[in-house]
Amino acid sequence: MFVIFIVGTAGSGKSLLTSTLVSWYIEKGTNAIAVNLDPGTLELPYAPDVDVRNYIDLQTIMESYELGPNGALILASDLIATKLNDLQDEIDEFRPDYVIIDTPGQVELFAYRNSGPFIVNNLKCDGRAVLFLFDSLLVSTPMNFVSIALLATSVQLRLRSAQISVLTKKDMIGKQVRKIMKWASSSVALEESIREGEEDSQYLLSSGILHKLVELGFAHELIPISSVTREGMVELSATLANIFRGGEEVDG
Repeated sequence: MFVIFIVGTAGSGKSLLTSTLVSWYIEKGTNAIAVNLDPGTLELPYAPDVDVRNYIDLQTIMESYELGPNGALILASDLIATKLNDLQDEIDEFRPDYVIIDTPGQVELFAYRNSGPFIVNNLKCDGRAVLFLFDSLLVSTPMNFVSIALLATSVQLRLRSAQISVLTKKDMIGKQVRKIMKWASSSVALEESIREGEEDSQYLLSSGILHKLVELGFAHELIPISSVTREGMVELSATLANIFRGGEEVDG
């Protein structure tokens, strides 16, 4: 059983990619399931096979602890770790080849609370990977690109798992995808774009962060995809296969 955690900023396309990945693997003849780990979500573009909302109810938490929505979300995120055994039992009943896990919309509730790293590192499986989503609409400026790359690096340090950087919503940005992909492959091109568009103080800060990321080896080579048109899914699934089984897909 291989587990794929989908992580990213709010609105980056986590739930839609979860739906697309599950369908992709099922169509390839493998057993894939979707797991929702967001106790605060109201609507999903897929029917979760395992749903944390069956164990944690946000409204009940608000009433029981006299908390507002934000406080209840924080507490709910912490409580997820206490339900790991229940979630594991449900997952195991499906005997899946792939488990696609849709994490909470606010990345800080998963990556920076103790429950997120605990779940990533203690869910029993044969292999795991994290997909960090770069929202193409958000990283269309060089400053934002550096900021999200820094966030992706921070998440990788927190979750301590193999991580793939994925550029989502390829179908929505047209030719801009070339510019973003150039930034991802060339720190020189990214720094030049920062120099052209930012004030000196912002340039110094951004370029300093960029140099340090490059120096430490935290490169973010992006796989551009569209969860709508499925562009890039072949490349993404191949990269996951390389992580899980040295390039071999699971046989259905």
